[in-house]
Amino acid sequence: MPVFIASLNSGSNGNCYYVGNEHEAVLIDAGISCRETEKRMLRLGLSLKKVKAIFISHEHSDHIRGLAVLAKKYQLPVYVTDGTVHHCGEVPRELCFSLRSYEMVQIGNLQVMPFPKHHDAVEPHSFMITNGDTRIGVFTDIGAPCEHLVRHFAQCHAVFLEANYDEQMLEQGRYPYFLKKRIRGGKGHLSNRQALEMFIEHRPPYMSHVLLSHLSKDNNDPELALQFFAEHAGETKISIASRYYESEVFVIDPQPLAAGESHVLNQVTGQFQFALS
Repeated sequence: MPVFIASLNSGSNGNCYYVGNEHEAVLIDAGISCRETEKRMLRLGLSLKKVKAIFISHEHSDHIRGLAVLAKKYQLPVYVTDGTVHHCGEVPRELCFSLRSYEMVQIGNLQVMPFPKHHDAVEPHSFMITNGDTRIGVFTDIGAPCEHLVRHFAQCHAVFLEANYDEQMLEQGRYPYFLKKRIRGGKGHLSNRQALEMFIEHRPPYMSHVLLSHLSKDNNDPELALQFFAEHAGETKISIASRYYESEVFVIDPQPLAAGESHVLNQVTGQFQFALS
């Protein structure tokens, strides 16, 4: 069964990622408004009725800004660590469920595995979402690669991978020293170089898609990030998860399609179907 993924927004102004199959889906983070989430999903032909849960990576505002309204309006369970939930505003406690490292959460046919990461937050987590034989990673806000990240990255068919800053742009940019130190200090963000090293050293041969995510407005450039990966991409499709608009919906399917066959999204029903090209 194929998995459908999309970035609704990715950056310091808000983060929200969609991962789903034909029947159910989850959102990783809710850092844009409920209204904007609805608008962007509608443009993509995705239905919020399929979303069965929201998973929160950490408490920074660009990951929870739209959480309370979205969760209350759609009565969505929110999976969040005990240390993070106190920072999540007006989310009704009856909608909050405890998230713990390496305790898998089953959402229909989706299995969501949280694991710890390096970031300057209370209890920050990354996620690997599994559907059948297909595995999707959401790996952003990472100060430095660790054994948890390497282990899960090496299993994924597609990933949202942080490439926050270009090292030279950050060094020569306008940010004060303390902020530069925070970004590159091991609990901030991954650079283009660090992301590429992760890709080169630990990419499995079947990884089909990488969405470079959480790019800095001031210290990175989408074209520069893509150039970093271009000569090493091979058969992997490299895309940018924008801080201004939603990505396309990517179909991740470990089973190759028959010759001349493609996936098409029915904009009326929101269902993906096969078509002959």
